[in-house]
Amino acid sequence: MKKTPIALAVLAAASMVPVATPVFAQDFALEEVVVTARKRTESLQDVGFSVSALSQSQIDGQFARDITDLANISPNIVIDDTAQGPGGVAAIFIRGIGVADVEKNFDPAVGVVVDGMFIGSNAGSLLRSIDIASMEVLRGPQGTLFGRNTIGGIINITRTKPTGEVGGKFRAGYEEYDTYYADGIFNFGVGEDLAIKLTGAVRDQQEGYYQNDAIGRDVGRNDYQSYGLNALWTPTDDLEIEYTGQFEETDQDTPPLLNTAQPRHLFCSAYGYCSPSENSTITGDRRKTANVGYIPPDPNGAAFAASTPDQAREAEMAATFDADTHILEVGWQATDALRLDYVYGSYESDETIISNWDGTPTFLYGTTRPATYEQSTHEFRASWDNGGAINAVAGVYLWDSEYEIGLRSWVGFVTPGVILDLLQNSRQESESQAIFADIDWAISDKLTLNIGGRYNEDEKWTYQDGLVNATANESWNEFTPRASLRYQMTEGLMTYATYSSGFRAGGFNGRVNSIEEATQPYNPETVDNFELGFKSESDDRRVRINGSVFYMQYDDKQEELQLPSDTGTGQKTVVTNASEAAIWGVELEAQAVIGEALTVRANIGYLDTEYDSFQYTDAVTGGTVDLSYLEFRRAPDFTGTVDATYEWDTSTGRVWVRGAYHFLGEHHVNVTNSPELENDAQHLLDASVNWEMDNVRVSVFGRNLSDEDGYTHGYDVAGLWSYAAVRAPRTIGAEIVYNFGE
Repeated sequence: MKKTPIALAVLAAASMVPVATPVFAQDFALEEVVVTARKRTESLQDVGFSVSALSQSQIDGQFARDITDLANISPNIVIDDTAQGPGGVAAIFIRGIGVADVEKNFDPAVGVVVDGMFIGSNAGSLLRSIDIASMEVLRGPQGTLFGRNTIGGIINITRTKPTGEVGGKFRAGYEEYDTYYADGIFNFGVGEDLAIKLTGAVRDQQEGYYQNDAIGRDVGRNDYQSYGLNALWTPTDDLEIEYTGQFEETDQDTPPLLNTAQPRHLFCSAYGYCSPSENSTITGDRRKTANVGYIPPDPNGAAFAASTPDQAREAEMAATFDADTHILEVGWQATDALRLDYVYGSYESDETIISNWDGTPTFLYGTTRPATYEQSTHEFRASWDNGGAINAVAGVYLWDSEYEIGLRSWVGFVTPGVILDLLQNSRQESESQAIFADIDWAISDKLTLNIGGRYNEDEKWTYQDGLVNATANESWNEFTPRASLRYQMTEGLMTYATYSSGFRAGGFNGRVNSIEEATQPYNPETVDNFELGFKSESDDRRVRINGSVFYMQYDDKQEELQLPSDTGTGQKTVVTNASEAAIWGVELEAQAVIGEALTVRANIGYLDTEYDSFQYTDAVTGGTVDLSYLEFRRAPDFTGTVDATYEWDTSTGRVWVRGAYHFLGEHHVNVTNSPELENDAQHLLDASVNWEMDNVRVSVFGRNLSDEDGYTHGYDVAGLWSYAAVRAPRTIGAEIVYNFGE
């Protein structure tokens, strides 16, 4: 891909700018960043692999709706909402590794961990930015401490703990598109040993980003609410027991999708729904849809005729997503050196959605997709640190999950005037057990060796009924080692060399058209990561610069291929271990306090990805199809961020302004690099003006001020049509925050 000289110049300049936190310490130095990336509490500068982190003040300062707005935290990361399902379906890619499918039988490749609980579903992992104390991005495979499905890395999110003191925070705001939001946190204590935190939030977007002339209104409305309880009981100085319950409800329009069909597609050549160019949609506008919203009535048979639109009922496209989270954490400092931790997590979601996927005024392809997902996890850890040469973490981990979807497809493009009604119910279960250990050995005052490993056993079951009736199960096991050397060259400079490995679990297809597709499993994929890096900080803690160079070998890479089918819906998604690949790159991050008023945070990443082998066997011809020439999706060559804050005191309080520029290089958003689904380079601008007096803060902010309309998702449906979703437009809003007590 070509890079413009201006873009390269800007990125080069960004790499030279040091970075800093948006809130100063009293001595005008960088605040220490404490992370739990290795399931230990330690300084960011002591971790021997690539980690980026945002503090609570930095997160609040970005006015983020969810973690998609925090993607500038790290180089070589892309976070998108694919708009394929309710509640937000995440496409999180780190160093070119990730997953972007709505089906929950596709395990994530980047893990999202919240308060110690791994969320095993792409849906629901775009967490709202409410009550977040810190966010860490661990780049590269994290198989030793976090297990399977972390081959790209981890997003580790920690929420605030109860304080036990009466106090809290209330926030309210209004944005364009008739959006208002409010959330609050209330802390109090019950006696000396029990601290309680209550949370609540609402966000109501009453006007959508998209215009739909076919139904005469805007679409993309979203109504979200949540409430939570967090209780921390400390019966003794050495024992603490914490419970967190979070309950979320979302009612929204079906996320709008844009038809981007080209002459090679059936919906263009046969039905006339053609995009005027490769970078447009059939409406000629990336924020205008054409769905009529027709939903066929319930038929008595497997197929029925609907020769005119009047024979179908018009319904408002609607979706719901409800999620309940329960987390129990028990920590016991058994001795001065030994700590025992137990974490139980439970996550359940229930969703409904009716979709017209074709994005045309004619009903050609639609579905209803009611689905349930539930998971439970147990983790027991023992940590040893007596201040000597050895410290270690070891533990066991248990996982159980179940996913069920009643997928009903309405197909209207096969025979004019006839809508096929096809039902396929899919249920999948998964169990996993693991043991792990991670050990630090201080060989000398300056040299530390880290070694670790994890042994994992997985078993999965699939149950299919409807058009295809089948049952199958399979099991796998995997060992993921890790080794690292850290050398403290000076007090402010550490260098490291790290080898780490990870794997993404095997499984079964969830969307099936044949017995073979339903019962033939695909195997795990693995990644080996080799990394050299440094972490540095000036003596006065005003400048911090970290960098790394890495090489990753990808084996048995799982690819989701959209292929034609002469049965069922006319297309199928097949997951196959089709490829091997190599990835290498460079990352640089910096922070600095400049003078007494300016802080800057910046990063730059370069990424080179290449398939060594990407082949599959065509089920129709029996021939081998070679796709090794393709580029990785969501893997731009360059990413970069410059984020600056300038503050000063006035007679009426503290004032600060923030501006941020985020560069996202050219990249594809679908596996097969369809030209109409390629994004040009994007230049994203955010800004805010803030005034704070005593306990009140008032802000005016803007997101995507450059009004970039790049695609956040794209899907080429087996020669029938292609569709896309676009990022949110320029949005300006105002917010007030009131802190009380404590």
